[in-house]
Amino acid sequence: MSLGLALRGGLAAMGLDMSGVQQDKLLAFIALLTKWNRTYNLTAIRDEGEMLTHHLLDSLAVVPALGESALAGRRWADVGSGAGLPGIPLAIACADLSLSSIETVEKKAAFQRQARIELGLANFTVENRRVEDLPAGGFDAVISRAFAELADFVRLAGHLLNPGGLLLAMKGVLPEDEIKRLPSGWALRDSLPLRIPGLDAQRHLLVIEKA
Repeated sequence: MSLGLALRGGLAAMGLDMSGVQQDKLLAFIALLTKWNRTYNLTAIRDEGEMLTHHLLDSLAVVPALGESALAGRRWADVGSGAGLPGIPLAIACADLSLSSIETVEKKAAFQRQARIELGLANFTVENRRVEDLPAGGFDAVISRAFAELADFVRLAGHLLNPGGLLLAMKGVLPEDEIKRLPSGWALRDSLPLRIPGLDAQRHLLVIEKA
């Protein structure tokens, strides 16, 4: 099966309706990641089929879990984004979402800047800075994908939220011990199972708010 057919099948299974232009950008992102990976080792996954399931579809699973209305017109930050995951796929999928990627490693930030140019992502920006050095406020949600333990995520990124904003942590198996160690003043609002076609593993999106 071609990568394009696999992408269309995965999107359909997740209930995501994307235009041909959006699908082309998602495939172009995989091609660009594959190209840069040969030199810069941005991700341990080398196979494009695995990139589709483990990176693209995994990132996009946030959309059906939250609902598109939770993203439209919002300003999000993606912290510790590495190769731009989940930020770049989300920016492609949701044109009304303004997304800032925060990545401290220059080679990874450089890749993301190149992806922004080549994919024409006007709603996506890159900050090559430490998350704790960013000014307070400005974001309706801050998302992370395997960035840190929940307590560290709250400590490092909690200040970025606007009043009423949410921290969104993408995790594998539900991390009960990490949830128990959430700092005082923060609480788990919801734990949403993420279903990724072709990926036989538990995935969860934890929604954390100020208590």
